[in-house]
Amino acid sequence: MAGFGHTTRKHPRSRSRTRSRSGPDSATLGIIGVICAVAGFFVLGIILGPVAIACGWLAMGRRWNGARPVPALIAVVLGAIDTVLAIVWMAGTAGPGTGVF
Repeated sequence: MAGFGHTTRKHPRSRSRTRSRSGPDSATLGIIGVICAVAGFFVLGIILGPVAIACGWLAMGRRWNGARPVPALIAVVLGAIDTVLAIVWMAGTAGPGTGVF
């Protein structure tokens, strides 16, 4: 009979073998990133672009090599394009003669 603190197994499973399923999986993050990137072309591109990049990067497993899921790669690319276009648009509206006064 096992007492308190005594287990029958000497070495429990490591964390790498028992992955926690509490967070969103990579497919969900990739799809969220694509949705944010597409929505960022129409509204709040300066915010939704970096969100799409972050979601796509997390969906790829925080690495650039190896097999990449397609939605994650699309989210990163569209998020980067979205962010650059938002910065160019903001720089264009801040030109001479377009100020408040």
